[in-house]
Amino acid sequence: MDILQYEFFRNALLAVVLLSVASAVIGTYIISRRLVSISGGVTHACFGGLGLGYYLGVSPIMMAAVFAIASSLGVQWMATHDRVREDSAIAVIWAIGMAVGTLFIFLTPGYVPELNSFLFGNILTVTRGDLWAFLLFTIVLVLFMAVRFRTIVICAFDPDFARVRRLPVTMISTVMTVLVAVCIVLTIKLVGVMLLMSMLSLPQMTAEIFVRRFSSILLLSAGISLTCSVAGLLLSTVINVPCSALIVLIMAAVYLIALAVRYISR
Repeated sequence: MDILQYEFFRNALLAVVLLSVASAVIGTYIISRRLVSISGGVTHACFGGLGLGYYLGVSPIMMAAVFAIASSLGVQWMATHDRVREDSAIAVIWAIGMAVGTLFIFLTPGYVPELNSFLFGNILTVTRGDLWAFLLFTIVLVLFMAVRFRTIVICAFDPDFARVRRLPVTMISTVMTVLVAVCIVLTIKLVGVMLLMSMLSLPQMTAEIFVRRFSSILLLSAGISLTCSVAGLLLSTVINVPCSALIVLIMAAVYLIALAVRYISR
């Protein structure tokens, strides 16, 4: 417990708590809409923003946020107006984002020192400024979910019925799409581009083994995400390996244990 005296570890612990809550909310939403692949598409589209940010000498995270929001809204627009299947649109932005990122990173003079942290995550580099951003986003996300919970659930499961009931389907979908994009950008610092999809799907998959209601999945997945993330962070200090890999491996182990428990209890 002596490691708690270090500010960088306290920042990492607080970031894990905040992002576990946020990723549980976002993950439950995209699972219910069967859009898990959009997290992978937007995540890899962020890579284009990172590369462009390095090339232009501006904040890579800000450019990644611009790319994430633009790509997620682009997927929604193509699926709504051009009758393009969402999985096809996601594949397009996935490929374009990776191509743009690779191009600009190659054109950037010198070595890009922080590239590995964006690809694989480095929670120990979280700063106080990052924490304030995480906190503000989590508050906005939780408040919006609390105020419009019933409408969000209806729009997620049956948008056609929601339109018949004259619910603001377009507004809800747009706001949630932007929140998904922002959550992806913030979570990149925790687990990186390569491991983000697991963070937004494994806790929900585990929760679905035991419960079926949207609210129950959200709460249980938040608990699973928080427990696994804190365990991964603490364990990484003992065996000296990247905590992002440990977090995902622990989540995968919990999922497999949950499957075994369900199989045995039948």
